[in-house]
Amino acid sequence: MNSIYNKIVRNKESNRKMLAILLDPDKCRGGVLAATISALKTSLPDFIFVGGSHTLQSTDSFIAVLQEETKAEIILFPGNASQFTDKADAMLFLSLVSGRNSEFLIGQHVGSALAIKRSKIEVISTGYILIDGGKPSSVEYMSNTRSIPSDKKDIALSTALAAELLGMKMIYLEAGSGAVQPVSKEMISHVAQELSIPLIVGGGIKSIEALKTAYSAGADLVVVGNLFETQQEKIAEFIACGKSYR
Repeated sequence: MNSIYNKIVRNKESNRKMLAILLDPDKCRGGVLAATISALKTSLPDFIFVGGSHTLQSTDSFIAVLQEETKAEIILFPGNASQFTDKADAMLFLSLVSGRNSEFLIGQHVGSALAIKRSKIEVISTGYILIDGGKPSSVEYMSNTRSIPSDKKDIALSTALAAELLGMKMIYLEAGSGAVQPVSKEMISHVAQELSIPLIVGGGIKSIEALKTAYSAGADLVVVGNLFETQQEKIAEFIACGKSYR
């Protein structure tokens, strides 16, 4: 089956690093959206993630614009069940395994499961792990959960392995949008060396050096979002860096 998940797995197996750009429909509007699309027409990332912790704008119409203006594969990154749309090419079915709030472990999933099943969208179950990024994140506030301290590598590893053993297809280490510091190379490496499934890392990636550090530490797919809300001119540079790891 030629699915997006299979593509991610194949890239992991051949050590082809991937880059995703995260776009929040609430923040990527007007001139920001126009500049972003202009950049994407000349440089295309592996994937565009669409979503946010608290999205008010129409995700359907936002994805429609991206599909009309670019050739990118679009993956839905929903903050809750209300953000589900079948317009994307695939979706991350996120379970917040680092928290202890059942609403984001399984509750939101129950609310959207039937619609997702009937839509035939490609679903990629993903263990979502919040790591302390130096300041409270929107995800922490909206989910009423605490992040794993940045120096607790064994807790992050055990959480990731538990998600893998439960059958999840990917792990996402998230420092939070606009994090002061990204997930450390030590934590990425500690998790990556024991994990058999693809590892996504995001939050606080603000420089090429930080991107390279995440890749070198073991991230298969790095997500960058907040930086490009104000500096769309850097999109091409980050995409070129990702491609250089092939």
